[in-house]
Amino acid sequence: MTQSLQKPGKLRLGVNIDHVATVRNARGSAWPDPLRAALLAETAGADGITAHLREDRRHIRDSDIEALMAGIAIPLNFECAATAEMQAIALRHKPHAICLVPEKREERTTEGGLDVASDQNRLADFITPLREAGCRVSMFISHDPRQIEASARIGAAVVELHTGLYSELLADGHTSLAERELASLQAGAEFAASLGLEVHAGHGLTYDNVEPIAAIPELAELNIGHFLIGEAIFRGLEASIDEMRRRMDLARGLIA
Repeated sequence: MTQSLQKPGKLRLGVNIDHVATVRNARGSAWPDPLRAALLAETAGADGITAHLREDRRHIRDSDIEALMAGIAIPLNFECAATAEMQAIALRHKPHAICLVPEKREERTTEGGLDVASDQNRLADFITPLREAGCRVSMFISHDPRQIEASARIGAAVVELHTGLYSELLADGHTSLAERELASLQAGAEFAASLGLEVHAGHGLTYDNVEPIAAIPELAELNIGHFLIGEAIFRGLEASIDEMRRRMDLARGLIA
């Protein structure tokens, strides 16, 4: 059977606003306001907002989640660790999506993906009430087929593939290794889609590296934060998001 040559559709962009809160917390003030950033992102065409409520509350706070749930019209992707405290918060707010991530207190940012394969029973029990509450549950994982298969087995609706290694390899000039990692991400996305999972990707994505990722046809959404918040210092948040959207659309063949 001949494969379809139809171009993939428009890719959704989720904007992570964690590091607006990082700047705010550095001075212990109320400014800059993460909700204001989320509303600007919404105006700029973001399809969703991502916020990671860490156990140590180093950036996003409980009050930010409350404000986002009340203030934005686009979906909230609530990132959290798989703990009883975070489950209770998620069930209280019932965001559109909940993305489970590994979390270590000493890490600067999320390192690696969740080991679903080694923790299937606990994670299956953990996500059951979230699914019953109507939330779409996502697993932030590597492209390892074992992790993808385990995510499908426990009933996750979505997997988000960790693009951090690909991003780091490119930044360090290891082009051939980056190409190999990109091929593995492509294979992982194809495998996940074949299991009926919706496939997202994110971590470390910038203007310079996003297009090969955005071109993967099985991907439905990219979640990007740190780079966009940093770029906003120089060109403004709306313009930064608009340029990222342009590059994503270019990768999809939607614009010339």
